[in-house]
Order: sequence, then C-alpha cells, then structure tokens
Amino acid sequence: MTEGPAQTRIRLWDLPVRLCHWSFVGLIPALWWTAENDEMTWHMRLGLALAALLTFRVLWGFVGSSTARFTNFVRGPVAVVRHLASLGKPGHDVTVGHNAAGGWSVLALLGAMALQVALGLISGDPDYGAAGPLYDLAGFELAYEATDWHTEVGFNLILAVIGLHLAAIIFYRTVKRDNLVAPMVTGSRSALAGTKGMAPVAAWRALICAGIGIGFAIWLGMGAPPLTS
Repeated sequence: MTEGPAQTRIRLWDLPVRLCHWSFVGLIPALWWTAENDEMTWHMRLGLALAALLTFRVLWGFVGSSTARFTNFVRGPVAVVRHLASLGKPGHDVTVGHNAAGGWSVLALLGAMALQVALGLISGDPDYGAAGPLYDLAGFELAYEATDWHTEVGFNLILAVIGLHLAAIIFYRTVKRDNLVAPMVTGSRSALAGTKGMAPVAAWRALICAGIGIGFAIWLGMGAPPLTS
C-alpha cells in the first residue's frame, strides 16, 4: 500500500480573525431579529457593536497576522480566473489564507456590512421613536432615503453575499473534500509537510485595534461630536 504525502498541522487563522468571523455570524441574525420585533434600542446597540468589529477587522487587515492582511489575499482578476478554472480539477491545494476568489468575497461582505451600518446611522424618524445617532447630521430627506435602503437593499445585499459564501463552503466540502469551517474554529489545519503557516504578530496590536474600534463606535453613538472644541 502506497502512503500519501506527509502531512503536518499548520496555524491558519489567528484568534482575532476567528472571533470577528463568529461575531459576524451571531450579529447579523440578531440585528435582523431586533429590527423585525421593533427592539430598536437593542438594534442600534448591536449596530454599533458591528461598527466596532468592522473597524477592528479593517485595521487588522493592515497590521494583523499574515493571513489576516488584505495584501495576503486580495488578488487581481487574472488570479481569480485561474483559481476558478482550477475548481474543476480533482483534489485541492491548501491555500494558507483566503484564496483569490475568497479574498474578494471577504471584501464584498465587509463592504456590504459597512454600507448597512452607514445607512443605519442616519436612518429612522425621531417622531416614531427610532432614529440613528447621526440622523441630525443627515437631515430628513437623506434619512428617509437611507431608511428605505437600510431596510430593503442593504440587508438583501448582505444576504446575497452570505448566500454565495455558504455556497462556496458547501462546494468545497462536498466536491473538493475540503472543510473550510473547521479551521475557522480551531485556527489550524492539515497541510503538506513543509508548508509555511500563518505568521503571527504581537497581541498588543490587537488590543490597540480593538480600542480604536470601540472608541470609534462610542463616538458614533454619541452623534459624532467634534473632536476639538
């Protein structure tokens, strides 16, 4: 019996990336539920929490571990086409981080959530007891348009991107025999011996990014007051 290539375990995702990922998984349905049940106080609180997480993830995409950085997984159209063409071939190659198509999926999801948060900040109507913290800066007409986009277009856009994301996960699991979910839980996966895993960075970077994200969300919740008197 011929043995297969030697395998080893490599680190793939750091803890901040995994916490962000699963926090997004929990926040999106929670935001939908609070909106559907007119729990607008909690809806706005969760929206600000999402704003803090998005800010953290964007910052972490520049100063975080190697697989978290945008420069590691955002590729041009040629790389995306090559990756998509390789999907029809048997077997799979372990990508240390997001593949070329997955990288753009990450950007699309972050962008859709950021757009939804931005719309929510200026949405609503104070006469009905619910208005985003930046409503006064936007004015009635812009807030009216933003409310329509926030309740219809923005959320449906997020659902569409999530649907593509889930479809890719199912495809990889059933066709390519590659479990993409488990590494996002454990932070590691099997790879060919000699494969270089994630390059970590100091924990203080995550603490600074988290502080900036939380501070930014608090500032938004206060109505974005001027930082100087």
